[in-house]
Amino acid sequence: MVKLTTELIQSSMQYINPCRDRELDLRGYKIPQIENLGATLDQFDTIDFSDNDIRKLDGFPLLKRLKCLFFNNNRIVRLTENLEQYLPNLETLVLTNNNLSELGDLDPLSTLPKLRTLSLMHNPVANKQHYR
Repeated sequence: MVKLTTELIQSSMQYINPCRDRELDLRGYKIPQIENLGATLDQFDTIDFSDNDIRKLDGFPLLKRLKCLFFNNNRIVRLTENLEQYLPNLETLVLTNNNLSELGDLDPLSTLPKLRTLSLMHNPVANKQHYR
């Protein structure tokens, strides 16, 4: 496992994606938790955390610019409360192939005012009655 350090953030691939957004690529480092994102200086529209070992969606500083987060293929079981305080402009959240299992686990997402796209495919919660 690799700790998410300021050095890792600064040395990771950064580019303009096809949607013309500034993206930070933190895929595949086996990062266990979100930390030190203040080192991004809120310069990114998208951050890709796919293929890591993150278990809890928390540890965010205020990131006003951030619109899109990818967390495909992690081990997320929990979402922290008050995400809207740290991610007020989040529009897209991809949580495909994680371990979210109960409908109540999704309650913190209801406070994200601009969230329009959410992927929960291949999570146990997607098999629950009244999921959709």
